[in-house]
Formats: sequence, structure tokens, C-alpha cells
Amino acid sequence: MRLLRTADYRRMPWKNGGGETIEMMVSPAGASFETFDWRISMAHVGAPGDFSLFPNVDRTLSVIAGAGLVLRFAGRDAVSLDRHATPFSFAGDVVVDSALIDGPIDDLNVMTRRDRCRHRVTRQTLSAVTQLTWQCDVGIVVTIDREVEISAEKIDATLAPKDALILEQTDAKTLTVTPRGDADVFLIEISYC
Repeated sequence: MRLLRTADYRRMPWKNGGGETIEMMVSPAGASFETFDWRISMAHVGAPGDFSLFPNVDRTLSVIAGAGLVLRFAGRDAVSLDRHATPFSFAGDVVVDSALIDGPIDDLNVMTRRDRCRHRVTRQTLSAVTQLTWQCDVGIVVTIDREVEISAEKIDATLAPKDALILEQTDAKTLTVTPRGDADVFLIEISYC
């Protein structure tokens, strides 16, 4: 188990140079855009524009602040995302551009290199003590807007907004999460191929 605080995250330019990303975690540690197995980040999107291309990468995007975002793909219907939408998965090697619904947004982005691993992202708004269960090689819990307490065998952690808890295979698979108010909580599960 590792607890990451927002002060631990790394700020860096987007791959296409159009903005800034906050890299929360990357594997292997220190990997670049071209060499990561998996990567979790947040970004502030202040203007419409193209998404960076990531060949051989699958990604999942979630809006975590702001009114929302519309993703436009060539040859298919546009997808509208807001803070209540299910996390949206798409291939990182397809051309996507975006439009803002009503002003800037912040997003949470999970990416895995297709030939090395895969991921699943679930989002829940918790208002009472809840059991979360994860089943893959790596489990990550991220709280967005409220503090949560997480407990399990050998685990006792308090996550402030945007902190993350990283769980390995030897850690407990069921967690008790106690939110401080209505908390937007993400469970990210990563499996190696």
C-alpha cells in the first residue's frame, strides 16, 4: 500500500503541448509518454482542442470539475461527459477533438499500454460507509472533492481531496470507505497481460 498526496504529483506539459497535465502516478516509475505501462493523471482543460494521440494505448476519461466536455470522433456520434457521467473509454490512437459545454473543466485520465495491461475505472458518489472490492494486479482509490477514511486489514488511511491510495496484490481486496460528506470516489483496477 502506498498513499500519494497531491504534493507528490508531477506537473508537465501535455504530449501535444496544448496544456498542462498533473501526473499522479506512472508505471514504471519515471516512464515517459512513450514508455509507460500505465499512467493516471488529471488535467485542466480551458479551451476546446485536439486530444494528444497515444498509439497502442487505451484510455478512460472522467470529468471531475466543471459543466462538461463533448468529445468528437471522426465517423461516429459525439459523446458528452459531465461530473455524473460514467467514465468513458476510448482508444488513444484515434483522432478526437473536444468542445467545452460551459467553461473550463478538470478531468481524470487513466491510460494503459494495450499490449502490456488493461484497466477498469468505476465512479461512485458515496454518502455513507461503503465496501469497495477490487480484484486486479493493482488497485487505486482516488477521492475527488471530499476527505475519505479507508480501512481494512493492515490499512488505515485518510485521503484528502485528489489523494490516491495504491494497493498491490498482497493488500486487502475489500476496503471500508467512510466519506466526510458526499464524496466522488474512483476505483481504478489495472491488470497486467
